[in-house]
Amino acid sequence: MTTPEAEQGGGGAGAEPTATPEDGAPRPEERLEQAVRAAEQALIEYEIALETFRVEVENFSRLHEQRLGPVYARLEELEAQILEARAAGTGDAEDRRRADEARARLMPIPGVEELLNGWMDGDGLFPEATAMLTDQAVRPPQRVRPGEEARKLYRELVRKAHPDLAQQDEERVRREEFITRVNAAYARGDAARLRELAEEWAAGPAPERRPSLGEELYVRLEWLDRRKEMLTLLAKELEESAIGAMLRLAPDDPDRLLEEIAEQLATQVREREAELAAVLGQG
Repeated sequence: MTTPEAEQGGGGAGAEPTATPEDGAPRPEERLEQAVRAAEQALIEYEIALETFRVEVENFSRLHEQRLGPVYARLEELEAQILEARAAGTGDAEDRRRADEARARLMPIPGVEELLNGWMDGDGLFPEATAMLTDQAVRPPQRVRPGEEARKLYRELVRKAHPDLAQQDEERVRREEFITRVNAAYARGDAARLRELAEEWAAGPAPERRPSLGEELYVRLEWLDRRKEMLTLLAKELEESAIGAMLRLAPDDPDRLLEEIAEQLATQVREREAELAAVLGQG
């Protein structure tokens, strides 16, 4: 990117001196352009941090569902069975109502097509489904957590190719298409793909930056401010979400957090099973 200093600097022999206010202070437009550049970089850094957190929340949510989803379902089923057994024993209308409501909250039994959705395709059962049906060990879900190299490459690419650095519509479109591919590779934690994209960007056309008028700079600052407000709202939603709140409890060791939750849920399952056995024994 051509800097304002490069655009203005140099000036061979006979060049007209740049008119500046007294004492050599920069013109107001120059100070405004510096403010815009600082705001652009600050916004890009904020977007990088937000996207990093979003990927972490998304991955943690996936792992949470894969590992703990069946346990939550088991707890809900036990709760419904306890209420149904209690209602059968008492014959009380209120107990029956609570039992019916608990059962209604559970997912209905799927049909054959729904049951096999995600477990087979035109070539037959997926390996995971075969393992389940034959009591073989199920392959653990694939982890997706960008490593240090992927993080570094992602930050560098976003700093260089962010659409907000474009001043022309065609350049913005090019950058948006490129950053979409960068985000997809980062979400997969694909460092090799990010290296390829870095090489592609380095070999591409150099971005152009044309001098901005004062009015355009003011509009630019206002737009950056509005976008920062929007991103702040998105960040708040992520942080206040159930998964985001859980992740913030152990940002450096989310796996350990999952283990702790799994242990707590296992204890609750045992307690509910004992309660169900007691209720059935009373009947």
